[in-house]
Amino acid sequence: MRHTVITYRGFVILALLGAGLLGLPSTVAAQTDTQAKAVQATVPGATVLGITLPGTTTVLAGTGALPRGSTGALEASSVADSVPSLVSGDSLHATVIGLPDEASSEASLGSLGLSVAGNTISAEFIMARALAVTGAGGSGNSEIDGLSINGVSVPVTGDPNQTIPIAGGAVILNEQQTGAGGAVVKALHVIVTGVADVVVASATAATP
Repeated sequence: MRHTVITYRGFVILALLGAGLLGLPSTVAAQTDTQAKAVQATVPGATVLGITLPGTTTVLAGTGALPRGSTGALEASSVADSVPSLVSGDSLHATVIGLPDEASSEASLGSLGLSVAGNTISAEFIMARALAVTGAGGSGNSEIDGLSINGVSVPVTGDPNQTIPIAGGAVILNEQQTGAGGAVVKALHVIVTGVADVVVASATAATP
């Protein structure tokens, strides 16, 4: 089991859901690494006298980075894990594979439970996959089963960057950025401005 806590300064929320509550780009610059994470949760530090204190980013079941062009495989898993008072899941798994002409990554977990700023989100199963092939660029997809937001069942269209407003922010499903340099896929991305930024099942593949 890998459980990593990283300290960072400042907190930026995707230019604040700004251009039309998330005008996400459809392309992505060349990725430097291939990696996968079952959960990444970022919580900002408090602001005191105009100074933002360090916050924390916690990764559950993260593979670490496989540099672009490298061959090999990385894997991380956990029977169950959580970020207390924020997000939990079971059967967390992440894997990456690098070959001479392609790189792939996959992350998944079951029994998602997430609570932030009065919003509750649950799902039976979540998975993200990314693939990058020399000469063909990046592609990806995600799977979300049994999604419920604030007690209401939510239909998942499968379209990239499906966005659902919630109190204080938004939930983005199947968030994708793809291009010649690779692919980034985030199956479920919860952004609550100034409170938390949580990605569930993220996969990144860098074109060799």
